[in-house]
Amino acid sequence: MNPAATASFATGDLCDVHKNDDSGAFRVLPPVLRDFGGVKKFSGPVVTLKCFEDNSLVKAAVDSAGDGRVLVVDGGSSLRRALLGGNLGAAAAKNGWAGVVIDGCVRDVAELAQCHTGIRALAAMPLPTEKRQQGQRDIAVQLQGVWVRPGDWLYADEDGMVVMPAPGLA
Repeated sequence: MNPAATASFATGDLCDVHKNDDSGAFRVLPPVLRDFGGVKKFSGPVVTLKCFEDNSLVKAAVDSAGDGRVLVVDGGSSLRRALLGGNLGAAAAKNGWAGVVIDGCVRDVAELAQCHTGIRALAAMPLPTEKRQQGQRDIAVQLQGVWVRPGDWLYADEDGMVVMPAPGLA
């Protein structure tokens, strides 16, 4: 995805356009995820993971080509272990991930702030995960009660995050 194209949206404008959508196709994520990355505004097609206190799949994902996609991780809202740290944040930026959105924790906050990618999570937690090679990829997940599906488009800026089934700036 062309990074210049992502600069032309505002989540507030998208909400204005879709505020009467009662189909469930347009979704707004609750404002509980904090901004940790070096990029504040990002968007792209979604890749999903579901893992609980095990970041094996997160590492595998960010070590692969991101191609402007957004990795959305259902970490079960755990505040006990960090699913992403400085090394994985740097890998996400190096490999072209537009962003990583985690319903869970991150660590190495100062390092994540230097990563040229968007990173959102619930909180910082210094404890790493156990590597058990457990989790699922490319399934519908819930972040704070909002469904996010593989291939959806996620838009994030300073005002919040929205999800829709296809790119839509109109």
